[in-house]
Amino acid sequence: MTEMTDDRSLAAAPESMPVLYLSHGAPPLADDTLWTGQLASWAAELPRPTAILVISAHWEEAPLTLGATTTVPLVYDFWGFPDKYYEVQYAAPGAPELADQVRQLLSSPQHRVHDAPARGLDHGAYVPLVEMFPAADIPTLQISMPTLDPTTLFEVGRRLRPLREEGVLIMGSGFTTHNLRLIDMRLPSDHQAPGWSTEFDDWVHRAVASKDVDSVVDFANKAPAASLAHPRTEHFAPLFVSLGAGIDGRSPGASVITGFWYGLSKRSWQFN
Repeated sequence: MTEMTDDRSLAAAPESMPVLYLSHGAPPLADDTLWTGQLASWAAELPRPTAILVISAHWEEAPLTLGATTTVPLVYDFWGFPDKYYEVQYAAPGAPELADQVRQLLSSPQHRVHDAPARGLDHGAYVPLVEMFPAADIPTLQISMPTLDPTTLFEVGRRLRPLREEGVLIMGSGFTTHNLRLIDMRLPSDHQAPGWSTEFDDWVHRAVASKDVDSVVDFANKAPAASLAHPRTEHFAPLFVSLGAGIDGRSPGASVITGFWYGLSKRSWQFN
């Protein structure tokens, strides 16, 4: 497994928050001291956000829907884990002002934005946030993915881009490769990754580094082993939102965390 890399600028311009895409792991990520340390170190180098907006692989709902703007219980959207993973708490403040901004940016006569006031943060949101911002004192809002269509999600991100100037940290949370049927959790977490995972990881790293957004959006046809790396694309889809919000001509996405966890790519990017 690979430690933190130097492939990035350590701070965003003061007038604009960076945008993140991270591989969020499963609830047992909390037991992986390497990965949790990487996430904590990353967060320590970021400007303090005024609020956090999360797009997680684990919430697909159309039309686009805003989660709770008050502190409500977390969504433990997983099964068969030990009790301790269902006892995790992350009581971040709600973000009603951010919800209003998102509504204004994304609403149109053709596209209504809905609300789910009882919908708490799912594990794609709180698992990394527990490690990155453990004080749970930053207002946090989650929004759904209304589709898995890359072009539509890229446009959602582009329309959310002004939030960066308000100090909002936009965070796409997925997994750079994700095929649970082809991994063996009985092996060590740092065992050699399979070829389909390493090939896809290398391809998307190079595509993002060269700002080849068209290829990333068309990854299903352009990337090697795409159907193996993502037999269903919900874990890759948050990247398109992050690209839309983050790729703006100043700098390409920079890899912050690399390596593999049970054969799945942990690669995570920061867009300054």
